[in-house]
Amino acid sequence: MEENLWLVEGELPGGRAIRRRMSIVRLSGGRLAFHNAVPLREEAMREVERFGEPALLLVPNRIHRLDVHAFSERYPALRVFTAAPAQAKVWEVAPVEGTWQDLPVDRALVAHPIAGSRFGEAAFAVRSGERVSLLFGDTVMNIPPAAGPEGLLLKAIGSLGGPKVTPLTRLLAVFDRSALARSLRRLAGLPGLCRLVPSHGRVVEPDAADGLRRAADGL
Repeated sequence: MEENLWLVEGELPGGRAIRRRMSIVRLSGGRLAFHNAVPLREEAMREVERFGEPALLLVPNRIHRLDVHAFSERYPALRVFTAAPAQAKVWEVAPVEGTWQDLPVDRALVAHPIAGSRFGEAAFAVRSGERVSLLFGDTVMNIPPAAGPEGLLLKAIGSLGGPKVTPLTRLLAVFDRSALARSLRRLAGLPGLCRLVPSHGRVVEPDAADGLRRAADGL
C-alpha cells in the first residue's frame, strides 16, 4: 500500500459479508503499530516481524477486542492504546497503556479524535512522504454488495455502499451527528489525503476527501 503501511484482510467469525482489516504502520526507528489486530498464520507473522519491531497496538473501540489478548501474549512488550470509553473493557483482555492522547509522538502516525463518537474513536493519519492515509474503526465503513441472506440483511438496513456512517453505527456509536459531520469534513481537508482505510469494507481511493464529505452529508 505504502512503504510504511501494510494492510491485511480477514473474515469475521460467524460472518462473510463483512470482512475486517488490520493496518500495520511502520513508525520511526523501525517500530510497528497495529490498528485493529487480526491474527495471521505463523509464516505471515514472521514476515510482519521482518517489517519492523512490534511496539504499539491500537484498539479502535470496545468491540474490537477479539484478538488483543493473542497479540499481547505473542509480544509482551506491546503497548496497548484505546479510546477512553473502551479502557475498562480492553483491560479485561490486556493491560492498557493509555488513550489516544497518550500515544508517543511520531510524524508517521497521528490520532485525530472524532467528535460525536460515543465510542471515543479516532481517525489515524498515516503519513508517507506527502501522502496521507486515514485509518478508521467503525465510524466510517465502505461495505460492498454481498450475496446470501447476510448480504440481503445488510442491504435492507442500509449498511451497504459507501463510504458512510452506517445506520447501525449511528444508532450504537454516535451521540451527536452534527459534531461527527463536522469532524469528517475537517478530516476531508487534511493536506495530502489520498485514501480512506476502513476496518470494514473496501479501501477508498481516489476521491478520499469526497468520500468523507459524502459520509458527512449522509448523517
